[in-house]
Amino acid sequence: MQPFLTANWRYLVMLNYVVDPRLITPFVPAGTEIDFDNGETFLSVVGFLFLDTRLLGLPVPLHRDFEEVNLRFYVRRKSAGTWRRGVVFIRELVPRRAIALMARALYGENYIAVPMKHEIEHVEANLKVEYSWRRGRKWESLKMSATGEPERIPAGTHAEFITEHYWGYTSLRNGCGEYRVEHPRWKIWNAASFEFNANIATLYGKQFAETLNQPTRSAFIADGSPITIHRREILL
Repeated sequence: MQPFLTANWRYLVMLNYVVDPRLITPFVPAGTEIDFDNGETFLSVVGFLFLDTRLLGLPVPLHRDFEEVNLRFYVRRKSAGTWRRGVVFIRELVPRRAIALMARALYGENYIAVPMKHEIEHVEANLKVEYSWRRGRKWESLKMSATGEPERIPAGTHAEFITEHYWGYTSLRNGCGEYRVEHPRWKIWNAASFEFNANIATLYGKQFAETLNQPTRSAFIADGSPITIHRREILL
């Protein structure tokens, strides 16, 4: 079966915060459960580039290359005796209204469209990545810098937990939506510095403000890769 969407995800900036499971429990889709890494679970703020985006193999004019910034957490669901490890998105920002409408209609994702821009400077061993978005008259941003070459992610590590979830789950009125995301294992740069400048309470909700104002557990940039997103199935 032809995949629903293909693209390249590049320069994934990831800030990862330990979160009290009680804060995310109301967002857990039916049939899934919170996924833990060494007894802890995480909220991640992730910004990245969508490049060469194609729907059913066809490029969409003016909608091939764009930014996304999202807030997500981690769940799992047992299927045929094995665990499917996935993510749930609390909010996703994109710059195109048509993309947000499609994602809400076809996948049940909480996308909103806002003006966005990015700046990436990758010269030799120095990397700086910035994603910015405007709400009202104010620009907010996610910035990170790193040096050196990206490193492979060892099996069983915290970085593997954050990057290697290959399913997406959404809460629906009639059940749970599930879709598969395929990509090879990424390499990462550990952050040398980072900034997250946003009004968290109005962007994601007051309940997450304290968590996202605490120190991060980890911060890194993943190099990214081609990705494939398959059609959603509804689990009753």
